[in-house]
Amino acid sequence: MRLFKKTNIDFIGKRKVAFAISILIILAGLVSLVMNGGPKYSIDFTGGVALELDLTPKAEGVEPLDVQIIRDVLTENGIIDAVIQEVSNPEGKNFILIKSKETEDSDVKITKKIVEIISHKFPEYVETETLIRLQEEVGPKIGSELKEKAILAIFWALLGIIIYIWWRFEFTFGVAAVVALFHDVIITVGIFSLLGKEISLSIVAALLTIVGYSLNDTIVVFDRIREDRKNMRKQSVGTIINHSINSTLSRTIITSFTTFIVVLSLYVFGGSVIHDFALAILVGIVVGTYSSIFIASPILVEHFSRKQ
Repeated sequence: MRLFKKTNIDFIGKRKVAFAISILIILAGLVSLVMNGGPKYSIDFTGGVALELDLTPKAEGVEPLDVQIIRDVLTENGIIDAVIQEVSNPEGKNFILIKSKETEDSDVKITKKIVEIISHKFPEYVETETLIRLQEEVGPKIGSELKEKAILAIFWALLGIIIYIWWRFEFTFGVAAVVALFHDVIITVGIFSLLGKEISLSIVAALLTIVGYSLNDTIVVFDRIREDRKNMRKQSVGTIINHSINSTLSRTIITSFTTFIVVLSLYVFGGSVIHDFALAILVGIVVGTYSSIFIASPILVEHFSRKQ
């Protein structure tokens, strides 16, 4: 199935505009990162505690607790950095997720302190036996190690991609692909910084997913470029690569659109626990599709034009 038949869009002619747009978005993200002192890491990397509590009203006619009320009560009792959000569930219960980067307060563990505060302030919502649904603690040392391993995972993935594409095509193709992937990751992290979102292990998984998704589309375009370079030897580099992008455009748009719709459904209906993960994938799909057309391929034009 071809969505677009015999398109002849001059993508390469628009590459400088595309480069400028990418640079502006990347700069906006970098400025946000600098102003915020780097990415906003979750307790997965900084250490802390996560508690999911069942605060469903125990009596009829009692309104569900508002997140802001819980935040105000915890702040009044010295827990000022807590991240509090509702957890969607199909049963209509009121599940609340509380995250704090603190682990201890003097001799009292934060988890115990939070439970005591909630139980004291909101007894009409607390059933002791079922109050705690999830309890996780991550020490700062473990969080630091996870951060290093996450960065290494992305680094080795990009290095492996260069080697693979070097072997499959040639070294310049590998460099172009990695530049495009690095572009995708930087923009996604920058957008998360601009939105005030945390970087957690699930977001690292999303970044690696984005790398794989974007690479798949880029290789399809690169494969067509390799074929067209053999079949269109008398044509200019720009004409060849434009033809390659246009001939794979239908496949690119259909694949990206269908994937986007699926992940959008996950974002809308999947609940707050995977909300940020789905958001990262959505950003990655858009940026990855864009970079395959306007970043990776134009880099090849710049390289091969200099060789002629």
